[in-house]
Amino acid sequence: MKRWVGGAIVGLFVLGAVGMVFAQGMGGGYGPRGGMMGWGGGPGGGPGGGPCWNGQAGAPVSATAIDEAKARTLATEYADKYLPGFQVETLSKYDVPRGTMYQVELKGPNGARQFLRINPWGNVRAFGPARNS
Repeated sequence: MKRWVGGAIVGLFVLGAVGMVFAQGMGGGYGPRGGMMGWGGGPGGGPGGGPCWNGQAGAPVSATAIDEAKARTLATEYADKYLPGFQVETLSKYDVPRGTMYQVELKGPNGARQFLRINPWGNVRAFGPARNS
């Protein structure tokens, strides 16, 4: 009986230690929570682990919020570089807790549409599949 109780205590201790490691994000690594499964997903990563684009390769994102004109410029540069034939059609803005975000709708060849989101610091992220309307 003592042997069984001792084994159960050791097993619970090991499970507790493993649980703490996973709760802390696997210790070290990337992301603001310090874990490999953190919010950033890796160097330069955005929400969900996908890459963000800030206009200049490898340049740090500015700490100051961008305005509507800068958002339109970033969207146009992104479209020219990654989506040839697409033009900025609409730009709408909405407030988030840390500033103003911009959502851009691009229109491309044969009525295809692509959407971009630009955060308050100038990171550009494409979302949603390009679709024909």
